[in-house]
Amino acid sequence: MKLVNTAGDLRRILSAEKATGKKIGFVPTMGYLHEGHLTLLRKAKEENDYVVMSIFVNPLQFGPGEDLDSYPRDIERDKVLAETEGADALFFPAVEEMYPNKPSVTAAVHTRTDCMCGKSRPGHFDGVATVLTKLFNITQPDRVYFGLKDAQQVAVVEGLVKDFCIPVEIRPVDTVRETDGLAKSSRNVFLSDVERKEAPELYQSLLLAKKLVSDGERNPARIEEAIKKHLEENCSGTCDYIEIYSYPDLTPVKELAGRFIIALAVKFSRARLIDNIILDLNKQEANE
Repeated sequence: MKLVNTAGDLRRILSAEKATGKKIGFVPTMGYLHEGHLTLLRKAKEENDYVVMSIFVNPLQFGPGEDLDSYPRDIERDKVLAETEGADALFFPAVEEMYPNKPSVTAAVHTRTDCMCGKSRPGHFDGVATVLTKLFNITQPDRVYFGLKDAQQVAVVEGLVKDFCIPVEIRPVDTVRETDGLAKSSRNVFLSDVERKEAPELYQSLLLAKKLVSDGERNPARIEEAIKKHLEENCSGTCDYIEIYSYPDLTPVKELAGRFIIALAVKFSRARLIDNIILDLNKQEANE
């Protein structure tokens, strides 16, 4: 595996690979790799000839008071994991490499951001869109891999690629979970022992919602209330949001129909966790 620190070096490496006809897969991450990231890497290896993973904690997507400084980092561990899982190149740029000067142009995301995580993190997805535009231009991959745990991010990236005519295929991958259902996340390390035991209730509340939908419930408010009640009874964390939207457009729905997302966020003492499920009533009705 090649460890690359500059955009110029990565471009030269990937240009040589593309010249031989190889398809390039790209897995952008902020590091502190876990099974979710490694699942993306394995999927990229299955579908491409050459795979590059990036590790970059992007300051543009952190707001004032957020956990930029405390975000978990362990590059030596990440190198071993990435190489073991077959990454061909690991791009690990410094902040000065990605942003040598104050940006004169940044991306602004106008839709799909006024809800869920975007509502409480103004400017977050502008930072995501800006860094991904830079990374896409540096790597010029054929396919890029994202986990659906961050389903709002996937929706935003799909809009970015479509609106800016970026010639890349976005490949969403299902959320990877612990055996007890907790979605894998770099921030899980910040949970106390008690909170770690409670955290799987986020997914259990979503499974409850899924059952309500399967049983015929179509009122979003009643489903949201059922999730809230479950979390209040089983979890000491504070609900940040419980929301249901069409997907991937992320527009409000008065009655469930077609494809939609049920999403939530819960704040614990040192970690804010998100989770979601995406359901499609068109597929369910076709199977009935």
